[in-house]
Amino acid sequence: MDMGMGMDVAWTRCGRGGHVQPCAERAVIRDLVEEWAIWRDAMNWDRFRKVWHQPGRMNATWFQGSVDDFIATSREGAARGVRILHFLGGTTVDVAGEHAVAQTKMTISQRALVEDVWCDVVCTGRFYDFFAVREDRWGLVERQPIYEKDRIDPVDPSARLELDRGLLESFPAGYRHLAYLQTRIGYTVKPDMPGLTGPAVEELYARGARWLAGDETAAGG
Repeated sequence: MDMGMGMDVAWTRCGRGGHVQPCAERAVIRDLVEEWAIWRDAMNWDRFRKVWHQPGRMNATWFQGSVDDFIATSREGAARGVRILHFLGGTTVDVAGEHAVAQTKMTISQRALVEDVWCDVVCTGRFYDFFAVREDRWGLVERQPIYEKDRIDPVDPSARLELDRGLLESFPAGYRHLAYLQTRIGYTVKPDMPGLTGPAVEELYARGARWLAGDETAAGG
């Protein structure tokens, strides 16, 4: 797709920070971001799969792999009672030819039994998404969350929750309570996911820049 010439569908163009971005492309990508959250949380896996380009790569604290494997693992978790919900905030999208990078404010919410106490964990961060045009449509190529901060609360505020401080502090500050909960229910949590600052998030930003510059190897591997 030629993003600037030869298209028979017109769109207005958005001026942002001294740059010009195609509004229609940004709107399509924003729709895909929203559909990801709705169809994933509703466990509508057929519609969820259509958000992606295959094979697609999904990264999370508890999973790193292809979208099909993510769906299979999510189904297995749901059958065991695992419930993870997502809420979205604002989105910014950078479009460069047939590649785009979207960042979306989000929260991840999960409820589970932790140390014999029912607890909610809420983790705040951003979805950092690599999008591409393939076969004349935009689709998600890779998602990498950025984990900024989190907390854990007993569902019953009168309950007494005592955590293993050594285990808790073994995880990065941005998602240590989420990682604690997920570890306690049987998941292996990746210990070096991107946070608000640090080498992991800087490397992610560098991959995003390469992706916007046209490097097909920068995402989805």
